[in-house]
Amino acid sequence: MATRSTESTVHFNQPFRLSQFDQTQPAGSYLLITEEERLEGLSFEAFRRMRTLLYLPANALPGRTREVVEVDPVELAAALVVDAFQGFGGT
Repeated sequence: MATRSTESTVHFNQPFRLSQFDQTQPAGSYLLITEEERLEGLSFEAFRRMRTLLYLPANALPGRTREVVEVDPVELAAALVVDAFQGFGGT
């Protein structure tokens, strides 16, 4: 099956925590990789998400060791919304 990877960056203004982490992660920019597989047999092109990978730590220096953690994309999206809300003075 054909697969594709999409690379993006997510930014947190506040420290955050996801269920996959043992501890709170610092604010910063994190590399995010989404891996998808093509769904065959359709009359249009469609992909299904296989996994979402978040690279730790944020703002890593080139050549430094990084940890890759598979995260729940829905939980990550919710954490980003909470972070944005806190940026507007929310509690």
